[in-house]
Amino acid sequence: MNELAYWPASKSHPKNEKFIRERKYINNLVHVDQIWEYLKFKCGDTLAINDLRGKNKEKYSYSELANLITKVSLSFKTYGLVKGDVVTVISENSPRWLIADQGLMRLGAINAVRGINSPSVELEYIIDHSKSVGLIVQSKEVWLKLNEKEKLKKRFKFIINLEDEQFEDLINWQEFIKVGDKGYFENNSFEKDNNQINDIASILYTSGTTGKPKGVPLTHANFLHQIINLAYIADPETGTSVLSVLPIWHSYERSAEYFFFSCGCTQFYTNPKFLKDDIKKVKPVVMATVPRLWEAIHDGFFLALKKMNPKKQKTIKFLIKNSSIFKRNLRKIRNIEINQVSSLAKICLIISVLGRFFLHKISSTFLWPSILKQLCGEKLKFPINGGGALPEHVDLFFESLGIDVLVGYGLTETSPVLTCRRRELNVRGSSGQPLAFTEIKIVNEEKDKILEFREVGKILVKGPQVMKGYLNNDSATKDVLSKDGWFDTGDLGFLIPNGSLVITGRAKDTIVLSSGENIEPNPLETQILSSEFINQVQLVGQDKKFLTALVVPNIELVKNKFFANDLSTLNSNKNIGLFFKSEINSLLKKRLGARFEEQILDCYFVDAFTLENGLLTQTLKQKRREIVDMYSSKIEDMYKK
Repeated sequence: MNELAYWPASKSHPKNEKFIRERKYINNLVHVDQIWEYLKFKCGDTLAINDLRGKNKEKYSYSELANLITKVSLSFKTYGLVKGDVVTVISENSPRWLIADQGLMRLGAINAVRGINSPSVELEYIIDHSKSVGLIVQSKEVWLKLNEKEKLKKRFKFIINLEDEQFEDLINWQEFIKVGDKGYFENNSFEKDNNQINDIASILYTSGTTGKPKGVPLTHANFLHQIINLAYIADPETGTSVLSVLPIWHSYERSAEYFFFSCGCTQFYTNPKFLKDDIKKVKPVVMATVPRLWEAIHDGFFLALKKMNPKKQKTIKFLIKNSSIFKRNLRKIRNIEINQVSSLAKICLIISVLGRFFLHKISSTFLWPSILKQLCGEKLKFPINGGGALPEHVDLFFESLGIDVLVGYGLTETSPVLTCRRRELNVRGSSGQPLAFTEIKIVNEEKDKILEFREVGKILVKGPQVMKGYLNNDSATKDVLSKDGWFDTGDLGFLIPNGSLVITGRAKDTIVLSSGENIEPNPLETQILSSEFINQVQLVGQDKKFLTALVVPNIELVKNKFFANDLSTLNSNKNIGLFFKSEINSLLKKRLGARFEEQILDCYFVDAFTLENGLLTQTLKQKRREIVDMYSSKIEDMYKK
């Protein structure tokens, strides 16, 4: 390997050869839905899915699920659906969503998917843009939010309500299933000769923050690549408990679920509201997560810690710090770090590790297991994190307790996983190594030169998981996909010699100050979030002389320190403002390679960014443009002071 930041496509080495052998059946499949007939016989009575918080509280074994998928597919066929037809599905997680999804695939049909909280104008655009001939909604409320209903009724072959109640002309779920019963008992075979691995399986729509959402057609080949190769990251056994909390219509959760099902896992559906309770109830071994979930668990722990007596607080914090330093120094000795250390430095680190070992061993044996049981159950082995970087202090906290969070990276257009950290090579601060058959290179702005290792540039990728192009949008496709198959992720980052990818930001998120200095806000915001006083933050300053910050404070801690608990008081109190400004700038100065331009001029306190107020995406990422638009006048006021 030379010094150029290019990682070639290669086959992963299995860490569990028996596990890989048991899943070789997948290599012969051409459609995702074909897994069910195999799983029906291999895992028949094993519980496949359990909806803990849904309206119907349904649960099915693998045998029951496979039979329902066949029945539903026959129902679709009876309603005139044929291979290549598109059906829009507007619903959140439920067994019925999954059954409909796989029933459509069994028939060779395609679904265009979205969540129920999307605005009606976006849903109607998806219906039109995808040329859907059918519609599936979670409930009558979703149907009622759509306009021009009579026009839609004439257009569709069917409109299915996933609930059991009868409403207007909608076909309820039980009525729909009965249609397939007759065909199931008479003849439940399907024409399989027409199935091709490059058939489109689903159309996912990207965020519409920069205009109309773009349709991303993902093929069975795209999804099968994920199902096969995620096995090199996690190897759960049949019956392993999986807790699903992310939206199933998002590419990350969807590919993860297909993979977990292919392993014969038992998946439990919950939602963020009940995550704290259900994670202790289910005791999952595997979870697909996003950074905000880990931050919430971390913040909840330290909030509970503050309610303990001071002596106990001090002891636990001291032990966590000891284990954190022990684990971090151990990584440095083993060269599992972004930046390598010298042989001389390793001698000092070895001394430190030896000195902290005894106390860490006691904590790991008697204290950390009980804390982990309260935080996330005692069985969590494969916590896979996607949808953004995990703040370093949160990552280190869980590492000190004995949980290795496996951070991955990808996009909707890449099905989505491109890279993921491995338990045996878990480089903190990185997004891990490429999946099998995935190429990555870091290039300059013009994309005509490959940079060297550790040089920041544009991230280009190539592999079986990359889409072929946007739906009905050649110009957008040409912007991101080269003729020889290289996809421009729009992200900035660098590679290190062991193949780990480090994300430094989004090209479109770069803040350009009036001085011409380019600031990547993401790593700065991650550093700021290590403050216990700050729950969320967004840096702003495009075309300004300095950066400023929109801050969501930890109200309870602020109240304890300053005896103020409403935002108007916080924003009018200069001492509080100065405290937060000093806190933020002090943290930013501690960053490796910190620059003066990264210091903030001022900050303004705002309400939490949430799904409900439209300032978070469904994977809990901040909608940067919407946040700036909402607080534009307050941002301008900060620069007038």
